[in-house]
Formats: sequence, C-alpha cells, structure tokens
Amino acid sequence: MTASYARQHLEEAVSIITKIDTDAVERVADMLAAVKREGGRLFFLGVGGSAGNCSHAVNDFRKIVGIESYAPTDNVSELTARTNDEGWATIFVEWLKTSRLTSRDCVFVFSVGGGNLEKNISPNLVEALKHAKQVGAKVTGIVGRDGGYTAKVADACVIVPTVNPETVTPHSEAFQAVVWHLLVSHPKLKASQTKWESTIKR
Repeated sequence: MTASYARQHLEEAVSIITKIDTDAVERVADMLAAVKREGGRLFFLGVGGSAGNCSHAVNDFRKIVGIESYAPTDNVSELTARTNDEGWATIFVEWLKTSRLTSRDCVFVFSVGGGNLEKNISPNLVEALKHAKQVGAKVTGIVGRDGGYTAKVADACVIVPTVNPETVTPHSEAFQAVVWHLLVSHPKLKASQTKWESTIKR
C-alpha cells in the first residue's frame, strides 16, 4: 500500500532535519551574537510566505533576543508606494538606504530561491544584498534549493536541503521557522524567558 501523503511529507521533514548543516546554524548564531554585542540591527527580507515569516521573526528577535529588528514588508503603505512609484526590484534596497544600513547591521533573508537576476526571481533581494555588501553590513539567510544569490554572498547561511523537488517551497518556508526558533532559543542569543516556559516549576 502506498504511504499517505501526510506520511510522505512528514518523512521528508524528518530527512531534512537529519541533513541540515548544524555548523552553518552555529555560524549564524555566532554572527547574530556579534551583531547584538555591537549594537547592530537586524533587517529581515522576504517575499510571499517568507514575508510572513519575517514579521514573526522580528517579534522573536526583538522580544526574546533583544536585538532591534525590522521587516519592510510590515509597512504595507511604504511597500506598495515604492512598488507603484519605483518598481518591484528596488523596494528593499531603497528601504534599507532610508534606514541608513551600516556595517554594524545585518540583513537576514528568508527565501526559497535566495534571488536570481538571470531568472528574474526576487530581484529585490539581490539589489538589497548588493547594497548590504557595499556598506559592509553582515548578510545571512535561511534559504532553499542551492540558495541562489543569498547563499553566494552571505557571511553565513543555512540551506534547507532538497529531499523532493516537488516540495521545495513548503519545506523551505517551514524550516525557516524551525531554524529561526532554534536561533532565538540558542544560549548564545536568548535573553528573555518565553512565557509558557516561565510558568514551569523547577
């Protein structure tokens, strides 16, 4: 009997967990700890489902880790104004310029492909990362497939392994959440106890 789709999907998730490069995760944790020590800020960039993940991650890194964090996709008015007036490709880079991105800051990308100018996929991520590198900001990301432009230029990057080419997007976006929750729980980063855990009697 053929396994159910639910079983297949979860077995793929188990396989991904066993294949994630934990050394890469630790490198991201170390870099974020350095950003915090230096008083830098985190800027989360993503589109589609990854944009929603950015909003959640901003909350966690501000509240649990204590790093000043932002996502341009949280400001719908500015995002749509820039898209309408300037074009899709520059919405993130112009937002970062207005935010005065510096070498103390970090750009954190959530993406399935990581950006690819040749294929015209997420050019807004590519343009933002070019600017980040120009000003000396740190670059990191949690991405799928080969990671595209993000993985190529990042100082540290976690690539979600592909175990089934038909389910790259759902697993990439799901494991963005797995990895960022790992990071905000990491002893190198966690500064505040989460509410539910604080209620447990020791």
